[in-house]
Amino acid sequence: MKLNISFSPDLVVLMRAEVAAGQKAVSTTMTQAGASLKSAWRAQITGAGLGQRLANTIRSQTYPKGRNSLDAAALVWSNAPVIIGAHDTGPLIRSGNGFWLAIPLPAAGKAMGGKRITPGMWEQKTGLRLRFVYRSRGPSLLVADAVRLNTRGQAAVSKSKTGRGQVTAPIFLLVRQVKLPKRLELARDAERALAAIPGSIVRNWVDDKLR
Repeated sequence: MKLNISFSPDLVVLMRAEVAAGQKAVSTTMTQAGASLKSAWRAQITGAGLGQRLANTIRSQTYPKGRNSLDAAALVWSNAPVIIGAHDTGPLIRSGNGFWLAIPLPAAGKAMGGKRITPGMWEQKTGLRLRFVYRSRGPSLLVADAVRLNTRGQAAVSKSKTGRGQVTAPIFLLVRQVKLPKRLELARDAERALAAIPGSIVRNWVDDKLR
């Protein structure tokens, strides 16, 4: 006796279609999760008052690129990891040489290109010397003598022959260390995105089959 057994629909074709649907569901979910986490982190950064420019350093990418996979993964990162990491952890910052941290005051202005100015840059920019003022209570200072304050409150070279309008202006605060406040909670959003992945895979898988 000879028996011919066949399946309708074709079992192999059915399984291949199911695997393809699973691959698409996982890849779609990871793309959505990465985009969602990127948006959440960017919103945190702008909400903390750190600016859109820093927020835009947050990027996301799904792997493998260009194809669906059951092993798909999303990577979310920042192109400014040191700055983002500092605001996420709130570290204690000390001077690299073990002495003082110089914090510019409004009278210091900016360095060329709008960068944060240092005492050496300020002296080079103005041609003036800074004077150290020790204070037992409160931060010590670096001050500039016989300068004028321009309309923006920045110290500039005074050309007065009589000394009129000249002041001694505090240019930098000197501190031993400073605690950066923790302004971000990136792990919180990452945990939420991770927890939502299994349910999202199921929804995307089912929705694809119902189309």
